[in-house]
Amino acid sequence: MFNSWLRKGSIILTAFILLFSLAACGTESEEQPANQGSNEGNELSGEINIDGSSTVFPVSQAVAEEFMAIHDDVMVTVNLSGSSNGFKALIAGEIQIADASRQIKDKEVDALKAEGQEAVEMPVAFDGITVVINPENDWATEMTVDELKKIWEVGSTVENWSDVNPEWPNEPIKLYGPGTASGTFEYFTGAINGTKNESREDYTPSEDDNVLVTGVSGDKYAMGYFGFSYYVENQDKLNAVSIKVDESAAAVAPTVETIKDGTYKPLSRPIYIYPVKSALEKKEIQEFLKYYMSEEGQALAEEVGYVALPAEMYAENLSLLP
Repeated sequence: MFNSWLRKGSIILTAFILLFSLAACGTESEEQPANQGSNEGNELSGEINIDGSSTVFPVSQAVAEEFMAIHDDVMVTVNLSGSSNGFKALIAGEIQIADASRQIKDKEVDALKAEGQEAVEMPVAFDGITVVINPENDWATEMTVDELKKIWEVGSTVENWSDVNPEWPNEPIKLYGPGTASGTFEYFTGAINGTKNESREDYTPSEDDNVLVTGVSGDKYAMGYFGFSYYVENQDKLNAVSIKVDESAAAVAPTVETIKDGTYKPLSRPIYIYPVKSALEKKEIQEFLKYYMSEEGQALAEEVGYVALPAEMYAENLSLLP
């Protein structure tokens, strides 16, 4: 998808052309100093480890693939385990960068301080948490926040679709959603249920959003939620629910435009990466973050289905580098 092999192929071709050019020049090449600037990218080496949010994963993975295509001697590994687990790995010193679909918590900041470390917050894109249904579902294409709360709140008695609206089918709702370590779970429960991290428990959870996609796409009576990118990637087998903040409001579907202008309420939010401050001294991490915040990195965020931030926010991120 990100043409990594094409870029690597072009790098190899360029190397052969350069080799033959030098041979043709004979001893003349020995008399002229090498252009150090042109080889700067190849001087980078090292390993960069990233873990955390499944929502941010597509962006970081896309950036990592393109960055490695340019810098062959840098290995960037991106895993997904949920925002909370990403912060745990950052605290434990297992990774240099945490992906997060929520802001870092005070207790996580304190745990990092106890290890002599500090995280640097860098927003990377806007997301709109998307409530999805099976394409055969033609009754719940629009829902209010109150209806979603009725389904997802602690102690919910909703078992069938008809329990939400008597005009809807008297068929069981099969629910899919992020696990409790997910920042998307925390944001959704706060925005919809009114209290973060409080939700009914009788649903199928997973930190891997592809599992949720499979569950909803395979069951006419299923419903779930996850980051906008996963909906964009699977529009052929999922439908997005348009959300109304109340009965009197117009229903708004999640789109790049509605997420960007904030009209997709209340599920639009920024997503982040958190490099540990001590790692910013490493040249390979500095260059990786510069690429992440560059126009190319912003384009990759949009390519995988998110909304780029205003240019000044990326500039502010770059100002945090040494």
